[in-house]
Amino acid sequence: MNIYVGNLSYRVREDELKSEMERYGVVDAVRVIKDRDTGRSKGFAFVEMPDDDDARKAIEELNEKELQGRSIVVKESLPRK
Repeated sequence: MNIYVGNLSYRVREDELKSEMERYGVVDAVRVIKDRDTGRSKGFAFVEMPDDDDARKAIEELNEKELQGRSIVVKESLPRK
């Protein structure tokens, strides 16, 4: 499952987010989205977890949880139209 993580602090790094998500299961990939001109985080990321049950548990537990002083948004990422 592909998971959207929003309202991230600009200081959150991919390895930190991966560690947080791995508490719920295997994480295949983490991509913090960055501005192509400045290289600065845009404040959101995508996380891929192979097991849908683990992913749902992570979404349930982490949505609205505080991470580095910000209440993060965690939900299933829907495909672009």
